[in-house]
Amino acid sequence: MRRTRKRSTRAKRAVAASVALILGGGGLIAANVYASAGQGWGDRPPPDRQNAVSTIDCPDVGEELTRVPDSSRTAVDRELATMDSQITVAYQRLADNKERVESDPAFAEQQILTPLRNERLNILQRIRQMVGQQLDSLAPCTLRADDEEPAGGDQGGEGEPGEPGEEEQDQGQAGNGPKASDFVDITTVQPNVNPPKQRRGASRGSFVTNCGTNRNGKFNPDNVIVAPGVSNGAHHMHDYVGNQANDAFASDRDLARGRTTCRNQGDRSTYYWPVLRLQNGQAEADANADGGGKDQNVGEIQTPAQVTLNFVGSPVSKVTAMPRFLRIITGDAKAFTNGDANANASWSCTGFENRQLKDKYPICPEGSKVVRTFRFQSCWDGQNTDSANHRTHVAFADPASGRCGNGFRAIPQLVQRIVYDVPPGPGFAVDSFPEQLHKPITDHGDFINVFDQRLMRRVVSCINEGRRCS
Repeated sequence: MRRTRKRSTRAKRAVAASVALILGGGGLIAANVYASAGQGWGDRPPPDRQNAVSTIDCPDVGEELTRVPDSSRTAVDRELATMDSQITVAYQRLADNKERVESDPAFAEQQILTPLRNERLNILQRIRQMVGQQLDSLAPCTLRADDEEPAGGDQGGEGEPGEPGEEEQDQGQAGNGPKASDFVDITTVQPNVNPPKQRRGASRGSFVTNCGTNRNGKFNPDNVIVAPGVSNGAHHMHDYVGNQANDAFASDRDLARGRTTCRNQGDRSTYYWPVLRLQNGQAEADANADGGGKDQNVGEIQTPAQVTLNFVGSPVSKVTAMPRFLRIITGDAKAFTNGDANANASWSCTGFENRQLKDKYPICPEGSKVVRTFRFQSCWDGQNTDSANHRTHVAFADPASGRCGNGFRAIPQLVQRIVYDVPPGPGFAVDSFPEQLHKPITDHGDFINVFDQRLMRRVVSCINEGRRCS
């Protein structure tokens, strides 16, 4: 794999090709298939005949876990990672048999959904033995259509997003999303950002850590938080800045000793997120690798033009230090099938950042750059550095009052801003699990705090005293 990835110097000349590739790429499946109740659709009514079956929708078992003994946590996470791999295989089987599925609606139920349910049931029973939680009802998966309506009304017209021509559709079949309606012109979006009101007692300072933009090219498809000890646990490629020891097998001790790209060597934290790819037809070095082409993530990986990692305070109180090795995930990699309850990443354009999008990619005007923003949870339970579902040990402050819930305390909030210089128009996408179809709502960020104690004390002091530090 190449050590660096920079935006192609031919990128702007590839705009037309990028648009052509994206249009019609709403999914690998192009079959008008629907099943009766009990044949894969669950309680959801069959899709309209105009909408093709695009993907597999499985309950997210990890989100439902309430308690996992520390001694079983790694084993449970590995079982969950195996379930993700099973979904990937089933999704590919669905894609490979689209003509058979179209001609024989029972095929998907008998050859794809039933075997998948049985595989999941076996794993759920093993997890139940470890955690004591009944989860068998989460075994069945369903089929679903990519039936989202285009935002902002009709964007049709010859060669425009929303109504691709026949040639554009043919070119788009190589991918599995996103589709034209996943993009919206940022200039048509109304301002929707309302910063929280600062109140008496607020911690108004900030601390910026500079860890680069991953120009050294550290990538892998692991996720040491969600799938420790599992290679390709993410099924998509991650950008990394900060700690360079991060892979699926990294222990806290490894992270504490790891080199860092952060300018302040007291920050050995790891910051990672799905890569952004330009869908310009250029074969990336991972075209035949796990996390890349093998998991339906194709295109030229883009190096960010800028990455800003800013820790800010609470609008109503002082903050307390984060514990070392605290793990936080913001957003939901499976939000397309899970729903948007945990979706949190937002999309915008430079010059328009008072307009944030959660479920659409922005089409930025000429001269404006694409911006991804992640606001991490700012309340901690005061005890745990992780939790069974990797979420409940941290929380967001109440949006109305700005306060943390009972038993939680305010910590420095990581606000991560990533800027890309990509051609205007719908020609890019984030990596995702294959069945998530590269939807913008699946964007997410991961963080493990490996600040040394001295530097963390400085972070807290700067924020609580209203100073701006770096």
